[in-house]
Amino acid sequence: MTLLITHGHVIDPGRWNGEADVLIHDGRIKAVEPKLHAKLEQSASLTTIDATGLIVCPGFVDLHVHFREPGFEYKETIATGSAAAVAGGFTTVCCMPNTRPVNDSRSVTEFILAQAALTKKARVLPIGAITKGSKGEELAEIGELYEAGCVAISDDGMPVMNSLVMRRAMEYASAFTLPVIDHCEDSHLSQDGSMNEGLVSTELGLPGIPNAAEDVMVARNLALAEFTGARLHLPHVSTAGSVRMVREAKARGVAVTAEACPHHFSLTDEAVRSYDANAKMNPPLRTDADVLAVKDGLRDHTIDVVATDHAPHAVQEKQWPFDSAPFGIIGLETALPLTLNLVEEGILTLEQAVAKLTSAPARAFNLPYGTLAPGTAADLVLLNPNASWIVDPAQSYSLSRNTPFAGWTMKGRVEKTLVGGAVVYETLPRQPR
Repeated sequence: MTLLITHGHVIDPGRWNGEADVLIHDGRIKAVEPKLHAKLEQSASLTTIDATGLIVCPGFVDLHVHFREPGFEYKETIATGSAAAVAGGFTTVCCMPNTRPVNDSRSVTEFILAQAALTKKARVLPIGAITKGSKGEELAEIGELYEAGCVAISDDGMPVMNSLVMRRAMEYASAFTLPVIDHCEDSHLSQDGSMNEGLVSTELGLPGIPNAAEDVMVARNLALAEFTGARLHLPHVSTAGSVRMVREAKARGVAVTAEACPHHFSLTDEAVRSYDANAKMNPPLRTDADVLAVKDGLRDHTIDVVATDHAPHAVQEKQWPFDSAPFGIIGLETALPLTLNLVEEGILTLEQAVAKLTSAPARAFNLPYGTLAPGTAADLVLLNPNASWIVDPAQSYSLSRNTPFAGWTMKGRVEKTLVGGAVVYETLPRQPR
């Protein structure tokens, strides 16, 4: 099949930024050129999509999602998570291993890949566990996970507290050039905290998680990455101290990449004042000073990537008392407009914002996506940067509803998402589920 996308404003970071047509043949990019439509003869085999007024860019790549399957299908499934992903413009997502059983073996990895293939939506790439059962004690069979299809290793929300275990994991992963991801939290410092430690936590009477709980582990992981030469990826950076240390490490040549989540540059701990557990995540929402530091990190590319940390939970779980409710929010369908807010604020250019969602994450994990280069997979997003819409959790494609952005007016909407040249999502009127 041959598909021609015409009259769009194409943004392929570092390659193209301007009006052009995109020619797709057999699921791959054939050409990106101005006025291709005038050069091609119309035929029965040529399908045309008019992208007038829209931005055409590579499909987004999310390095940090939780699709909960196997084991927690009441929160999310690979099918529902994939549907939410393409609705948000994400054509490739990397799934954390905190499933039940934990993804620490070939069999679980292959199950996830098989389930993803059935959905025919987003490309779902598994992340394997660093340690068996994510218990932080004995290394998982990292080579086996790599051969089975894992694109990185992480114990996700379970920080690897033992520095020797982390050193050995970095050395093992380096043999396969696999990125190592560690949830940067010193659990001795965070203890039973449920929000950022500071003025707001004191006034609300909630136990706090200090910035130091993140900073200490960021410093440890950077030191080990510098020592071993491993590829380190730091998820959901949320503190000014973390941003500063990553900036300094990059200046020294440490092989580190970092991500920021939309909630950490869009909200502060003031959002917790209503005791709404939909504002509870880990790391927690921080202060204005931390938010500004994260934005500065995005501006100067200390922080390479925008990732969602999409973490669905059942409605009843988020209705528990704040200090008992689970951490995490959904984020795939709101990531685009929240990232575009950085453009409105002058933090990023439009091309830089697109890069944070496409080419930069693909490069961080050495993935062959996030580009419109000829010969690559035709994963694309057509988006309207000026369209306004109101966040209604009842209309989310995710199985869960836990978002702190309910009722917000968002600017920027995905109109169509293509994976392998096939339309897998287009904006239609939605009905509450």
